[in-house]
Amino acid sequence: MTTPDRDAAAVPNRRVIGIDFGGTGTKGGIVDLDTGELVGERFRIPTPRPATPEKVAEVVEQIVAELQSRPEAPAPDSPVGIVFPAIIKEGVALSAANIDKSWIGTNVDALMTERLGRPVEALNDADAAGLAEAVYGAGQGVKGLVIVITLGTGIGSALILNGKLVPNAELGHLEIDGHDAETKASAAAREREDMPWKKWATTRLQRYFSHVEFLFSPNLFVVGGGVSKKAEKFLPFLELRTPVKVAELRNNAGIVGAALWAGIPHEPES
Repeated sequence: MTTPDRDAAAVPNRRVIGIDFGGTGTKGGIVDLDTGELVGERFRIPTPRPATPEKVAEVVEQIVAELQSRPEAPAPDSPVGIVFPAIIKEGVALSAANIDKSWIGTNVDALMTERLGRPVEALNDADAAGLAEAVYGAGQGVKGLVIVITLGTGIGSALILNGKLVPNAELGHLEIDGHDAETKASAAAREREDMPWKKWATTRLQRYFSHVEFLFSPNLFVVGGGVSKKAEKFLPFLELRTPVKVAELRNNAGIVGAALWAGIPHEPES
């Protein structure tokens, strides 16, 4: 599934609801697709336990109802975008990270469309953040390949080639030195091993980013995740040919990316 370069004339829904479904909380907001900014406040509900499809669908329905009741809401038949901590292909979840395993094989698009009575499109969470950064954030206007890496519990990744998303690039699972990369280079690994910032950067992150750089020769790296708020503690130690920028959208990236995915036409997966 790919997304064309953003074109204001091609945006049929200027405001779209985006939902960010996570392991601990599910949040939503109304996004202005002209600016990539949220219109009004986000609305959040704790993710139910267990986070089964039916229980999560109930939470999503509550969030959409709240947002739709606001005066700034989009048209009631406008699409809704939802991001998931899962590989999503043709609307179907192929994995489940920090959510109930019953999601695997579930057609998320169909489930949520039936529940909400309006079009719904699902997208992987890292892909959504990457798409948002490429269109509205640190990667805006960059030609060629932009790789967005999110450092957190694991390592998320998104590939954006000339403004188009190449979905489900699970670069956190590259095998490096006999290990799944995210088990050694994630922010959680640094905390778990109580590793100083400089050591983490010059050993684990350097090895990881150098490997990704060798494989893809990107035009830009964008680094996100909660740890990006402390980028000055580790990014200056990386020695790469590729420019590196800090993600700009932070906690809103998932919501914005979800809304963008639902609101702008894109080609179906082949």
